[in-house]
Amino acid sequence: MSQSMKPSSPVSPLRRSFVVASTLATAGFVFGCGRQSPAAAAPAADPSKPVTLVEFSNDGKRLRSVTAPKVVKTEAEWRKRLSPDAFVVTRRDGTERAFTGSLLNVHDKGVFRCICCDTALFDSATKFESGTGWPSFWQPIAKENVREHEDRTFGMVRTAVNCARCDAHLGHVFDDGPKPTGLRYCMNSVALKFAKAA
Repeated sequence: MSQSMKPSSPVSPLRRSFVVASTLATAGFVFGCGRQSPAAAAPAADPSKPVTLVEFSNDGKRLRSVTAPKVVKTEAEWRKRLSPDAFVVTRRDGTERAFTGSLLNVHDKGVFRCICCDTALFDSATKFESGTGWPSFWQPIAKENVREHEDRTFGMVRTAVNCARCDAHLGHVFDDGPKPTGLRYCMNSVALKFAKAA
């Protein structure tokens, strides 16, 4: 039998598993929480206008409303301040891989704050297990502290979530969460830092 006439070898189960896993991982990025690759950042709010935020203690106690200036830095300043992964997610609308975030399994009492500017974003009391591979919350700690906007990447219409004070991309919000809100704020661990209650 000539070389060209030999039957082709079957696809190995290992290779098939790799292809399936790669496809599922890509779908998870797009449909689970955010984007697979960095993209241009969402339009930022006017940096000359101060923002009204609500300050919280690390045990989730509401302290006061404040008017604060926007946190604005150059790309070089953000790169110096953030890890490479945090920079890609927060400043370039990237997404960490599912089930890899350091805050996924954090269940202590405390507050999840913006990695870029320390603004309180989520209370641990609203965190739940969504099974998506990203930290999920059924509401932000205060609506004033986040900014939501339309995201039309990948041919879909989704709602992206940013920090109101520094415009850091945090993740997306979906309408398949638990009661009482029915929302799932699907966040990236690298966009947050956890402040444990005293």
